[in-house]
Amino acid sequence: MMAISLDATTKKNVEKWLQGNFDEQTKAHVQDLMDHEPQELVNAFYTNLRFGTGGMRGLMGPGTNRMNIYTVRGAAQGLANYLLKQQFSESPISVLIGYDSRLNSRLFAEEAARVLAGNGIRAYINQDLRPVPMVSFGTRFKHCQAGIMITASHNPAVYNGFKVYWGHGAQVLPPNDKGIVEEVHKIENLDEIKVSHIDNPNIVWYGPDLDEAYLQTISELQHCQRDNQEYGDTLKVIYTSLHGTGITVTPQALAMWGFINIHIVESQKEPDGNFPTVPAPNPEIREALKIGIDCLVENEGDILLATDADTDRVGCVVNHNNQINILDGNEIACICLHHILQNLSNQKLLPERPALVKTIVTTELFQAIADFYSIPCFNVLTGFKYIGQLINSWENDPNGFQYIFGGEESYGYLLSDYARDKDAVISCCLLAEAALQAKKQNKTLVDQLHDIYEKFGVYRSKLGSLNFGETKEGREQMKNAMVRLREIPPEQILGSKILAIDDYLSSTKTILQTGKRESLELPKSDVLVYWLEDESKIAIRPSGTEPKVKVYSEVKSQRTSPVDLGIEHCDVIAEEYVRMVKSLMKG
Repeated sequence: MMAISLDATTKKNVEKWLQGNFDEQTKAHVQDLMDHEPQELVNAFYTNLRFGTGGMRGLMGPGTNRMNIYTVRGAAQGLANYLLKQQFSESPISVLIGYDSRLNSRLFAEEAARVLAGNGIRAYINQDLRPVPMVSFGTRFKHCQAGIMITASHNPAVYNGFKVYWGHGAQVLPPNDKGIVEEVHKIENLDEIKVSHIDNPNIVWYGPDLDEAYLQTISELQHCQRDNQEYGDTLKVIYTSLHGTGITVTPQALAMWGFINIHIVESQKEPDGNFPTVPAPNPEIREALKIGIDCLVENEGDILLATDADTDRVGCVVNHNNQINILDGNEIACICLHHILQNLSNQKLLPERPALVKTIVTTELFQAIADFYSIPCFNVLTGFKYIGQLINSWENDPNGFQYIFGGEESYGYLLSDYARDKDAVISCCLLAEAALQAKKQNKTLVDQLHDIYEKFGVYRSKLGSLNFGETKEGREQMKNAMVRLREIPPEQILGSKILAIDDYLSSTKTILQTGKRESLELPKSDVLVYWLEDESKIAIRPSGTEPKVKVYSEVKSQRTSPVDLGIEHCDVIAEEYVRMVKSLMKG
């Protein structure tokens, strides 16, 4: 039957799709791959699209290893099966569904709703696209047992995803995450999936009530409300949603905080899953900010704020003395943190048991600022779900900490506990508020950052990555790169001795000089962290969503006068550390 040689699993999957109860257009597409693109056929069918502990994300197209209506239905059925096995006090079981501007996002959201409704579960689905933090907030607001967001965040246009939240508003965690994964993997054929009509009464469309509740909640979290309302219009904000969901609520949120002098980047304001003006809707990459930066210069704005497709990450560019300065995720985190703590402390509004949270790859400057204010700072694995987990545990403990702020270097932050996922909407408001306070002193956010360096030392970070193909071979090469680092660990990098290695896969910290081992308390994860004698930190981890290994380096310098020299010194070394580690992984 087949002209190409396929392994048993791939062959079985292809035959099932050609002969099974799939629509004719999909079957024709699969046949076309067989006839003309055999390697793409293998990549699309050699395995099932991985439904991990937070959901699934992948390239769109036909196949078991792709995002399409059939894999989405399977994921929704697995979630439904798991929910129906739980002993919830509320009835009926309900799930809130949101979606972003990506190609097929609304279609996938409707397919998920049809499956949930077919299983007797009430599916609340938004009438229009909305940011992902509103799903986290809305799941709590509507007292749902779970939430779904159709998004691939900041990935290129060819990707989409299915993200799952639990009733507390955080992404699913043990034991629920593994329980859902098991149920999804049990589904072997289409007959097990119950698909209702879109007009099923269990499908409920929602809209303005959630918008109003969300916007009102974040409007109450201002630190300098009087200044914001009185002087907010003196700050010129350039905003771009990069063709994503941010345009639906971010300008309104900024206005409620007093920032009404907003110039929206016209060519990027329309939601468009093709993301025509950017390589990817990712504020981490300079190319995505180019048009916004041009608008910042042309309009003589103070700051540019850019949000990604699902509005959980924010980028910030500062007009500093007519020079463009792009802040990285660590810099944004520390500017926001210092602004928050300085104001809460000055206003004597710090809670009785305050706490902060950051991920293990986020800058140690975050920790230094927390230490200055004598506030505990907890480290968690990469992924905001772990920050959400801590917030939940404290909320359910009468003696628990009171969460103030958390962040990760990948441009994601959350102020307060109204949601359990990173929120670029309130992050935009925070940055505008901090920029206004700086402007009142004839300063910019860059000046504020330099003030922080003078107070705590210069911490500079660089992020690099070693890319692999989105193929079976590429995934194996990525795995082998991490194995190589564990089998032959370096003793020094650029002449600086490695004092200790944290291996989160084995949950051990090894002190190299003595060989002494200590336990790491966090869950197992494929992450290595090197602690160097010059106080530098290097972290290495495979991306959870893309075929690449990320290398994070951070260098600290006590040279703070002048700050510019300290920055230049650290940046050069940090870049070299990234280059050397990538070289070690290549072998």
